Parts: sequence; C-alpha cells; structure tokens
Amino acid sequence: MRRTMVAGNWKMHGTRASVAELINGLRHLALPGGVDVAVFPPCLYINQVIDGLKGKSIQVGAQNSAVESMQGALTGEIAPSQLVDAGCSLVLVGHSERRQIMGERDGTLNRKFAAAQACGLIPVLCIGETLEQRESGKTLEVVGRQLGSIIEELGVGAFANAVIAYEPVWAIGTGLTASPQQAQDVHAAIRAQLAAENSEVARGVRLLYGGSVKAANAVELFGMPDIDGGLIGGASLNADEFGAICRAAGN
Repeated sequence: MRRTMVAGNWKMHGTRASVAELINGLRHLALPGGVDVAVFPPCLYINQVIDGLKGKSIQVGAQNSAVESMQGALTGEIAPSQLVDAGCSLVLVGHSERRQIMGERDGTLNRKFAAAQACGLIPVLCIGETLEQRESGKTLEVVGRQLGSIIEELGVGAFANAVIAYEPVWAIGTGLTASPQQAQDVHAAIRAQLAAENSEVARGVRLLYGGSVKAANAVELFGMPDIDGGLIGGASLNADEFGAICRAAGN
C-alpha cells in the first residue's frame, strides 16, 4: 500500500527570521499519522530547518544537487553526499523552473537522479507540460518523454526508490489547477508507462500532483486513485495552510 506524501517546495523564499517563524508554525502542527511530510527549503537554510524540526516527523530535502555524487572541484554546486551529511533524505530533480529557466536537459537530469540515488537520497522527479503543449494535445507525449529518459538511461528499477511529481507548468504559481480528472488521467498514464516495464515498480511508486494545490482543492485531488499526495509550492510557506493540506491527505 502506497503511503500518501505531502511535500512543500519553498523555492527561493525565506530569511533566517521568516524560516524560524515557519519552523515554529510547523512544530505546532498536528500531522496525520498515515502521511509522509517533507519540506524543501533553500539550501542556505537546510541546517536551520533540520535543527528546528528535530523530533518532528517531517523530512527535509534539497531543491537541487550536483551531477557528481561526491565532493570535488565543482564550484557553486552541492554534492548529494554533502546533503546526506547535512541530514537530507530527498532531493528535487527536474523541476520545471530548472528545466526552463536554468536550461537543464534530460541528460543532465539523468546524471543528477543517478548521483542522488548513489548517495542514498530519494530523488523526486518533476515532470510536466507547458500550456502550449497541453493545448496542442502533447501532454502525454511530453510527460512520457521526460519519464522515459530516466527509464532508458537507468532502468525502470530506479523508480523503486524514487518519487514522481506531475506538475503541469501552466498550473505552477498561476492559480490555475488541473481538474482532479485531468490530473488523474496523466497520473494513470505515468503509472501505465512504468507498468509496461515493471508492474511491481508501477504499483509501488508514489505519484504526487503539484500546481496551485491548496487546502480547498486538496481533498478532491488526493481522492483520485493514482494521486498519492502533492508537491506544494506557495501554500507550503504558510504553516496553517500546509497543515490543512496534510490533513486533507490524511483523509
């Protein structure tokens, strides 16, 4: 049985003061027992968050990591091994903002995914289509290609210890949300693509939905059979709203 997961991506938000306030809010949340909860702060604040959430059942992950797993001469990058040393258990790979703004391509993301797993981090692979691609009827083609790149390079078995987040680019930070049925249709296609390679991996992998998820729409989204939780953006910066989404997942 797949455990539901709710993960908060804080993106490039926070100061020491605001992070301390958010940590305090998270510490006071009553979280449902059957839901795995995680947060992804900016790298600068990972130690502060890990220390501040000690004793609370919230995992901490990073928003990005290097293509090499171990320390070395790669100025400005952070090795997955360093994230593990800091206390992280997860890392985002392939978020649309990094694909589109930072120009990260599938080959680079394959290396990041593999490097993360080599150090024991769980990669959360983000995939999704733009509005233009959806309107052109290419959603499943785009998502299938992004997923297929990892399968081709690393084998479907890599997803036995990974999470997949479907995030339609047109719904990130726009207030627009895929309808529960639209999201379910894509999640079902993702699971079917994995099942064509390995049915056991497909049954076990957690598929999260991301894209303007709020407490108001979370129950309906998470009620879909192939949606196992959410990757939450802006709403995760408010502890009360994030807690409400976690409780929705618990229902």
